[in-house]
Amino acid sequence: MIRVVVVDDEALVRSGFQLILNAAPDIEVVATATGSEAVAAVERERPDVVLLDIRMPDVDGLTVLRQIRAMANAPVVAMLTTFDTDDYILSALRSGAAGFVLKDTEPEQLAQLTRTLVAGGVVLSPKVSAALLRNAEPAATADIDADAGRIQRLTDRERAVLVLVAAGLSNAEIGQRIHLSVGTVKDHVSAIFTKLRVTSRVQAALLAQRAGLLDGQS
Repeated sequence: MIRVVVVDDEALVRSGFQLILNAAPDIEVVATATGSEAVAAVERERPDVVLLDIRMPDVDGLTVLRQIRAMANAPVVAMLTTFDTDDYILSALRSGAAGFVLKDTEPEQLAQLTRTLVAGGVVLSPKVSAALLRNAEPAATADIDADAGRIQRLTDRERAVLVLVAAGLSNAEIGQRIHLSVGTVKDHVSAIFTKLRVTSRVQAALLAQRAGLLDGQS
C-alpha cells in the first residue's frame, strides 16, 4: 500500500482527497492534517507521499516542506495548489518538492499521480512546466557555464537518464525505455544527483534545462 498524508487548511479539501485516494486499491490516506499539524503527522505516520498545500494561513507551506525534506528517509512531497502559476513554484521545487498537484485535478487522475510520485516520477502539469520556463530568472552566463560544467561530468548513459528524468519518467519507465533494471537506473540517478549537486529530480531537470541539455528534446 502507498501511504499518503494530506495537508491542507481546508477540511473539505482534506476529506475530498482522502475519499478519492482511499477508493484506490493500492493507496491509503493514513492521516490528514492542517499546516501546524503536518510535521508531527509525517513523523508519526512515516508516509510514502505527502500532498502539501502550498498556501496555508497558519503556517507557510514552504517552511513545512523544508522541515519534511530534512527528515531522515523523507517522504516524497508534492505541493497542492489552486493556481498553476503560483509564485511559489520555483521556490518549492528548489526546496525539494517533487512536483505540483492542482486541486482541480480530475479524481481519476489523482491516484495515478500519486503512483507516479512514489515510483520516483515528477508531477508537473504542462501549464506548470510552461510557467516554470516563463517565470524562471534569466541565468547569468557564469551560472550557465557552471551548469554546463557539471553536466559534462556525467557519462553518456547518465545524460540519457537525466533527459528522461526531466521528461517526468519514473525509474521503472526509464528502465523500460533504455533497457536497464530499476536498480541500475536508481544507481544512475544517485550518481547524477551527486555530480550535479542537487537533491531532487526536478532540481536536476531545471539544471539540465539551463545548461541546454534539453534543447531540441520533444
